[in-house]
Amino acid sequence: MSTTLTNSIDKLITGVPLVRDEFAALLNGNSEELRRQLAAYADAARRRHFGDKVFIRGLIEFSNYCKNDCLYCGIRYSNQNAERYRLTKEDILLCCEEGYRLGFRTFVLQSGEDPYFDDKRMCDIVTAIRQCFPDCAITLSMGERSKDSYKRLFDAGADRYLLRHETANEKHYRLLHPPTMSYHNRIECLHNLKEIGYQTGCGFMVGSPYQTYDTLVEDLLFIQDFQPHMVGIGPFISHRDTPFSDRENGTLEDTLLLLSILRLMLPSLLLPATTALGTISPDGREQGILAGANVVMPNLSPPEVRRQYSLYDNKLCTGDESAQHINDITRRMAHIGFQITTDRGDSPMISNRI
Repeated sequence: MSTTLTNSIDKLITGVPLVRDEFAALLNGNSEELRRQLAAYADAARRRHFGDKVFIRGLIEFSNYCKNDCLYCGIRYSNQNAERYRLTKEDILLCCEEGYRLGFRTFVLQSGEDPYFDDKRMCDIVTAIRQCFPDCAITLSMGERSKDSYKRLFDAGADRYLLRHETANEKHYRLLHPPTMSYHNRIECLHNLKEIGYQTGCGFMVGSPYQTYDTLVEDLLFIQDFQPHMVGIGPFISHRDTPFSDRENGTLEDTLLLLSILRLMLPSLLLPATTALGTISPDGREQGILAGANVVMPNLSPPEVRRQYSLYDNKLCTGDESAQHINDITRRMAHIGFQITTDRGDSPMISNRI
């Protein structure tokens, strides 16, 4: 190993912030040996904060309508082949009821940026979930909204908000999104969420079109500075009905390396092993956990709509990906030395609001 790479590893595992060249050395040095070394350190860091716990979140994909036309996304506005749907408040509460019975204590409500779900409708939904399931955490992932909107949803009972920044490089952002979307607004939304008091999550796709190690370094520098409570990363997977249909997918190896780096950067991070990881590799989710992740999000959406929430091709939505197969997920985690926990799994970085 080069001196720069060795120094970068030493700083990473001792909690010293890295500079641009040091992050670049880690990414350029990606190898089986480095991944194995960092995964071992990441596992130790994770166990200091969480033991052998893996937190489960019940994912409810409640609308695949979206006003945006992001070039990578299967539910983009201009995709005329998408079969659109919206769940009602009653549908969502039934999903939560089933999830609660199965042991879930966090519900993640995810959708496209659907104007139908304005503040009045969403606050009504969040308030109903909070009243029916007072011991559960409510996570929202609905894209960009005004600061006032985020505050209303927080006051209604939402605890967490996931908003992937997608890329911390403005030029790269413009290559992935339509002109109507703004990199600066995206970043402002993240700061607004954190200021309001949400447990805030950002993230990016690994291997997205036009991504380079330089842009990935900027992502890591942004995350190091922003100090989120959660980070969601997963490999880019193309969708047949997007302008990026012929682009090469992201790799398992790059994603695993980045999971370990993120765990060591922020040891108390809530870090999912995403559906996309399980999509590109049969044991991708397990490998993600072994690399430093500590969250899995099985699908609680009604079975008849799961395939319609198609962000990328061949997305997993049945079998072990289904919340109803929680016993199978539990066995798979136990096989690699971890236990599923029904705790809310709040970030150690923020106080519990219960």
